Amino acid sequence: MKTLAEYLELAAAAHGHLCAGQVLGVRLAMLGLRELGIDDPVAERKRLVTYVEIDRCVTDAVALVANCRLGKRALKFRDWGKVAATFVDLQTGRAVRVAAKESSKQAAREMFPELVKGVGQQKAYAQLSDDILFDKQWVKVQVQPEDLPGFKGPRVVCAQCGEGINFKREVVSDGRTLCRSCAGDSYYAP
Repeated sequence: MKTLAEYLELAAAAHGHLCAGQVLGVRLAMLGLRELGIDDPVAERKRLVTYVEIDRCVTDAVALVANCRLGKRALKFRDWGKVAATFVDLQTGRAVRVAAKESSKQAAREMFPELVKGVGQQKAYAQLSDDILFDKQWVKVQVQPEDLPGFKGPRVVCAQCGEGINFKREVVSDGRTLCRSCAGDSYYAP
């Protein structure tokens, strides 16, 4: 595993800037990987699946450190608005969820009260102990075969819109195979 400083430099380049969320995300992912005993996520690319629970700066840093990408099917997003991630070791079946403690912001403010909020948080998040920053919990995660990296499955066509559907994401309603949008679970309206 790289050092914190190395990851922060890479995170700043990948994300476009370094912020408190990037520092927290790097630390969160480093802790998750250490807990699972994964030292080189690049070399063991298909060993890890990571679930992130927020679409903010933290997630970019977690993806960088864990070497998980949406396009590689190793990064899963759950829109729960929480600064948390669950790291699943597909080789052992073990999984650990790491979540930022709500009290970590206050701990950062108290550590560097003279600094502007963001600058103080960045500096504190790089120095505070894992125990002050995070809660960790061993959890069970059942990763379905169709959600695994490298899964190759049948492609079906929506009976209503005619678009292709991959990875068993179709819905069968009244005997018709539909995409989720045509089945009523859409984020857009025509």
